[in-house]
Amino acid sequence: MLEPRPSNPLGDAMTSPQSPLAAASAAAAARRDGPAATTRAQHDQMANAIRALAMDAVEQAKSGHPGLPMGAADIATVLFTRVIKLDPADPAWPDRDRFVLSAGHGSMLLYALLHLSATRP
Repeated sequence: MLEPRPSNPLGDAMTSPQSPLAAASAAAAARRDGPAATTRAQHDQMANAIRALAMDAVEQAKSGHPGLPMGAADIATVLFTRVIKLDPADPAWPDRDRFVLSAGHGSMLLYALLHLSATRP
């Protein structure tokens, strides 16, 4: 028999507004002059959180395909921690970068990134 899933399989550390993805992105935005310093373990934890969200959301919706979000999780993690300038605490910041994803099956990647960075559309 399958064990029941915990209500939050990623743990509070990855889904709170103070998540590592949100903190790394805010740090990169504050600095603007270089990449955020993340260790390989931190990078892997953030990318795996994106993958877990994609798998769970597609499974729960009984629709879609997690391929693009799972495959692009590493790319998205690098973009959001080292390249993109945004501050979840100030979504109206005029010089913020925007991330546009135009891929139907990959929309779960965008949803996961918005959730983990505590950014609201």
